[in-house]
Formats: sequence, C-alpha cells, structure tokens
Amino acid sequence: MKKSFKQGWGQAGLVLLAAAAAMLAGCGGGSSQIEPFAPTRIMAMGDEASYLTAEGKKYAVNAVDDTTLALKCQNNPIWVQALATQFGLVFPQCNPDNVATPKGIMYARPGAKVDGVKAQIDQQFSAGGFTSKDLVAILVGSNDLLDLYRQFPAQNRDTLLASAGERGRALADQVNRVANAGGRVLVVTLPDLGLTPYAAKEKATKTDTDRAALLSALTQAFNSQMRLNVINDGRMIGLVLGDEMSQAIAKYPEGFGYANITVGACKVALPDCTTKTLLDTASADTWLWADDYWLGNGGQNRLGLLAQTRARNNPF
Repeated sequence: MKKSFKQGWGQAGLVLLAAAAAMLAGCGGGSSQIEPFAPTRIMAMGDEASYLTAEGKKYAVNAVDDTTLALKCQNNPIWVQALATQFGLVFPQCNPDNVATPKGIMYARPGAKVDGVKAQIDQQFSAGGFTSKDLVAILVGSNDLLDLYRQFPAQNRDTLLASAGERGRALADQVNRVANAGGRVLVVTLPDLGLTPYAAKEKATKTDTDRAALLSALTQAFNSQMRLNVINDGRMIGLVLGDEMSQAIAKYPEGFGYANITVGACKVALPDCTTKTLLDTASADTWLWADDYWLGNGGQNRLGLLAQTRARNNPF
C-alpha cells in the first residue's frame, strides 16, 4: 500500500497569514536538501495556468507599459516563471534580457487535460528524455474536471467523482513516469474549483444541487487519488498544495492581502487581459482570480512562492 504525502503548513494566527508562504508538502522523509538543487533546465507542463504564448502573454493579468502599452512579460510572472527565476532560468517566450540559450521549455498548452500532459511528456522523451538536472513543473486537471462537471446531471455525482479520481490516478502515472526516467518533478494539486467565480455563478443559477460543493468534491477526488498514487520516496517528487492555498485564502482573504476572491478582475478574455483592461475597481495584485476559472496575478504570485520554497527544500 502506498503511503500518502506528509503535509503541513504553519498558521500561528492571523498575524502570520499575511506573510504565509509555507503551505507545502514534502514527499516522504526529509525536509531539506543535502546539496542545494540546481537544475539546468525547467519544463512547464499542463494547461493555461502554466502557459506563455510565443509573445509572452499569460492566462492571467499581463503587465504593460503605462505609456506605450507594450507588453512587459517579465512582470506579473506566472508560477512557472517565478520558479524558473529562482534558479536563474528563463523561458524563450519571455526573454527580455536576450539570454542566448534559454533553458526553459514550454510544453503547457491552453485546454490541455491529463491526456495532454501525457503527450507533452511523450514529446520530451522524443527530444532526449529527462535527467536529474531537469525540473519538471506540472499543473493540470481543471479542464478535465470542468468537462466532467458539465456532464451533470446526465451523469450522477458518484459516477463523476469516480471519473475525477481516475483522472487523478492517470496524472500520478505521468508524474511517476517522469520521475522514473530521472527528472525531478514539482506537481501542484488543483486549486479548489468550488471556490472559483464560475462555481459561485453556477451555485446561484442552478438549484438542483449545490454546484460549488460538487466542484469542490470533484477537486478533492482528483487531488486525493493523484497524491495517493505518486511515488513517495522523499526525493524525486515535490508536492505544492494548490488546494490548501486556495482554501486558506477563502477563509482569511484579508490576512493574505486579497481584496476580492469572488470575481474575475479582467474585462477582456484571456490571454489578452492586461493591467489596462481590468474592471474599474479591480487590482492585479489583490484580486485572486483573473476570470471565472484562472488565477490572476495575486494567485499566481502566491503559487509561485510556494513552488519556489518547495523546490529549495525538497531533497531532490
């Protein structure tokens, strides 16, 4: 029987919440590195949450110059950019310093599901595979769960929860596949979809069941099965708790510095949202969500901090 991840994040009180960036989980034994991990490449795999367009746009709030409106892709970084920066790496899609040979590889794609991550991993195997100096950052599953959710009520709750668990196990298989090939993996549990603006709208307009609770249950089923089935040897895989992050913020938004956690900040569709196309009262930094589904700069920044800390402390 496989052991579950050890987890834990401190919360001594509301005073600490504003600075909390320790919502992490280690994979099994050990919480510090014998030698500092220094990857020579980073690979981003998953969906919109980890994606940069060829021009450096992101599915969050893009920063632009106040005068020229030129894109400043290095500002308002998404979580994989923050993770890359931790190790002096950069993605070619956002390379303002013109690094000659960027060591970031962008495999993430809009609309990707767990099966899409399998294809992304297949692509890297075709390109030479993985080494112990590769940091592979994976966040996927939102599109899977939204697809399942929209089958309700034609498919009943139990059937959908079982399918969500199957998707989580399938993701664990892919994470293990990278780890067994030598790569070092950071995998993020899905933020709670029941806390998204989309979930709030569904709950308000559909009365057959608590739709937000159903989305939360699907998220929990997916995350639980992923965590139960990844290799837990304390070395190859690090877990970042996106679900606990979103749930803690929902309970104590002001303690984490958020002014709004219920409405998307953007007036235009992603990835074209910028700091100049926000709702009149919105802020890129203090609003959690960019739109009904995807984290804005405030949420991406928090996730990036957690990923950086896990990468520094996991005994890769």
